[in-house]
Amino acid sequence: MCGIVGLHLREPSLEPRLGALLTAMLGQVVERGPDSAGVAVYGDPRLSPPGRAVVSLLGVTPAEAEAALPGAVAVAADATTVVHADGDLLAAVSAALPHATVIGSGTGMAVLKGTGNPVGLAESFGLAGVTGWQGVGHTRMATESAVTPEGAHPFSVGPGQCLVHNGSFANHATIRRELRAQGAEFDSENDSEVGARYIAHQLAQGADLEKALRLLCERFDGFYTLLVSTGDSFAVVRDAIACKPALVAETAQWVAMASEYRALDVLPGIENARIFEPEPEEVYVWRR
Repeated sequence: MCGIVGLHLREPSLEPRLGALLTAMLGQVVERGPDSAGVAVYGDPRLSPPGRAVVSLLGVTPAEAEAALPGAVAVAADATTVVHADGDLLAAVSAALPHATVIGSGTGMAVLKGTGNPVGLAESFGLAGVTGWQGVGHTRMATESAVTPEGAHPFSVGPGQCLVHNGSFANHATIRRELRAQGAEFDSENDSEVGARYIAHQLAQGADLEKALRLLCERFDGFYTLLVSTGDSFAVVRDAIACKPALVAETAQWVAMASEYRALDVLPGIENARIFEPEPEEVYVWRR
């Protein structure tokens, strides 16, 4: 059992409140995943300034990152160090900091992960002060791999892409072997990372997000609710019997998704929202 929350803002005047709203939503699903948590935020000028490449890292301090990457700015957020710079930052990180684990990269997005109580982590991240236009969050109750920052969600393995998952993939070991044979490298034993890398592979092959999620439904067995975000999209899909809970709320100002209604109830204008349960294996996509 894990908790998912996500918020896609349509109304620019709400962007200064993104972090505060995401913090409130995350706090309502703590019981679903008390051992670790993570968020991805899109559009915060401190974490991901416009026009700058961004890489989110584990296993390196901000001082180490700035010393190894001339011209880079590094920001601490609990176990995560978010680095931004001009140029091909991901290649520079690979060369200068080979021991670091990349947990997110691209432009306009930062990924923050840690272990411990999600409310405390949100405070350590400084999440309430984050601004932007989109955010996804996850609280984890580990069942099949270790409680580590690397095993926490979101999983971000393609540029600007994130996946959060409630459930379990039954055939993840087989698909992991197939992806490794095609050159994929994994950072954890988490089954959710297999889903993230499968989607990233499909997107890299030219599929759009809707098609990538439809292919995932055809290939993966198990029980799952997925929330997937990219630099311009916000998407939800559930397994064939919709085993894991999910609710979507939509207004003219925002679209939100959560594992439980109480996480939606903190949002402004929820009383006027269209609220529904996503249908089994139907892919829902909203674009900026």
